[in-house]
Amino acid sequence: MSHGHDIRIRSLQPSDLDFAQEVRKIAGWNQTDADWLRLINYEPDGCFLIECDGGPAGTATTTTYGNKVGWIGMVLVHPDFRRRGLATLLLQHCISYLERRVSCIRLDATPAGREVYQKLGFVDEYRLHRWQRGDGAPENPAVAASLFDGEKAKTLDTEAFGADRSQFLSKLRETATLTIQTDDGSFGFLRSGKNAWYLGPVVSSSNESGVEIIEKLLAKCRDEAIYWDVLEPCQDVRVLAEKLGFTKQRELIRMRRGEALPNERPGRQWAIGAPETG
Repeated sequence: MSHGHDIRIRSLQPSDLDFAQEVRKIAGWNQTDADWLRLINYEPDGCFLIECDGGPAGTATTTTYGNKVGWIGMVLVHPDFRRRGLATLLLQHCISYLERRVSCIRLDATPAGREVYQKLGFVDEYRLHRWQRGDGAPENPAVAASLFDGEKAKTLDTEAFGADRSQFLSKLRETATLTIQTDDGSFGFLRSGKNAWYLGPVVSSSNESGVEIIEKLLAKCRDEAIYWDVLEPCQDVRVLAEKLGFTKQRELIRMRRGEALPNERPGRQWAIGAPETG
């Protein structure tokens, strides 16, 4: 545990990016500099760095969507500082920040982390799976100009996600490599990552729109690696992923602390935005 060490938690700053990317790389995660900066800029008071004996030791981020739901993500502790209780301290700090702002706190947990979160009052909601196709990092991550009607997407996305995340989506789209939107407001983003393209979020009102968006986004990727995180309730999407040559790589557990989101429609979420933001 952390006893006997000088521990301090402060706001995560853009100047901490080198350390944040170091622990991200050690974990093998996919986030780019742009992903970290978006989290910091969107929730400047809710992203944290924990210091141990005067040096950076770990990170955690939060993302709020109005007063309904907040997400905890990017909980990473450097191997040199593990087994000192720092991850638990970061989580408790995130919970304290969020419970003053939202009625529901969520996170996407690894099976190994599930027990820790249960001890902090989180309960299981459902599973999600990462699907992968191809190999090799993106070679052409330039942002492509594309039309996107945020107001048209807002109603559909709020119904699917269970909360209004339109402001966050507008920030996310700024660094999306490709955006596709159909006439009914269904939409999808393709983003570059350190290890692979990332497909998501994709929100669709129908199977026809969902398939159209997915196929157009995938056409950009060629043979490079693609990650696609799919909620377990989306059985039609799982079938599509297998048909398109994806294989299941890992399982996460979506967990909740506080009130459930009664109006969420996970079946319309053909791809989540990211494990760190929902």
